[in-house]
Amino acid sequence: MERKTTSELNHEIKSATDIEDYLIKNKENMLRCPLCDHLNMLLATKNISKVEVIRRSHLERKYVYQIFSGEKNPSRETLIALAFGFSLTDVETQTLLKLSGYRELYARDVRDTVLLFALQKKKTLLETNEILYKHDFPLLGSPDK
Repeated sequence: MERKTTSELNHEIKSATDIEDYLIKNKENMLRCPLCDHLNMLLATKNISKVEVIRRSHLERKYVYQIFSGEKNPSRETLIALAFGFSLTDVETQTLLKLSGYRELYARDVRDTVLLFALQKKKTLLETNEILYKHDFPLLGSPDK
């Protein structure tokens, strides 16, 4: 079965008369993966260790382990730092944010534009933070404790 685009789903919502019928019909097109499952799937598909993700994301080790186990729900900023830890693409980062219920990176927001640029150009978190700093934006990640 071919996945429907978000635009197609939005169009169907507008013409739907029964939400239950719509949800059943589009069950395969919905995002329903718990964040911890998605993160652990990324470990496998990216062939990277948690330790490496932690090192690259500059987040506190204990907190990241709690996120991976489902004990903690990270902020949007933390998820973006994790995206850099995983070396995700901009598309993969948008999926991660959507799955978590956060706003996607928005190209009309100047700070988000910097983040999209950095993801597309495969910048590290440190390189990204240098650009953010240069433009007086808040930095991503926090020093290890």
